[in-house]
Amino acid sequence: MQSLFLFAFNITDLDQARRFYGGVLGCPEGRSTATWVDFDFFGHQLSLHLGTPFKTECTGRVGDHLVPMPHFGLVLALPDWQALAQRLTEAGIAFVLEPQLRFEGQPGEQWTMFFLDPFGNPIEIKGFRSLETVYAA
Repeated sequence: MQSLFLFAFNITDLDQARRFYGGVLGCPEGRSTATWVDFDFFGHQLSLHLGTPFKTECTGRVGDHLVPMPHFGLVLALPDWQALAQRLTEAGIAFVLEPQLRFEGQPGEQWTMFFLDPFGNPIEIKGFRSLETVYAA
C-alpha cells in the first residue's frame, strides 16, 4: 500500500509560512484560502492553518541531547539530507541541533538536524545511507 502523510497544524502568518516552507525549504504550494495553505512537504501534505501554534518543550532525550517535543519531520536519503542541510545553513537557519551524525557505527546510524519554523514548530530531518535501515534495531 502506498500512502501519503498529512499533518495539519497552526501558524500565525500565511505570507511568512509561504516564505519559509515555499522559499527556504522549497516546498511547492498547493491549495489555499484566506485562513490556510497547503504545501507539498517532500511528497507529503502539510496543511498550515491560522491559529495558535502548539506548545513544545525540550523533553525528548535522544542520546546526549534533549530535543523539542512534539516535533515532525522527514527521513531522507543521505545525499538529499546533505543538500537540504547545506540549503538551510546557507539560508542562515538557526539550528536547535546542528546537522550531525548520531549512533555512528550502530544499527540506526543516522544524520540529523533540528530547527524551528518561524512559528516555533520544531522540525527534525534525518538522513540515512539506506532507507532500509530506518527501523534497524
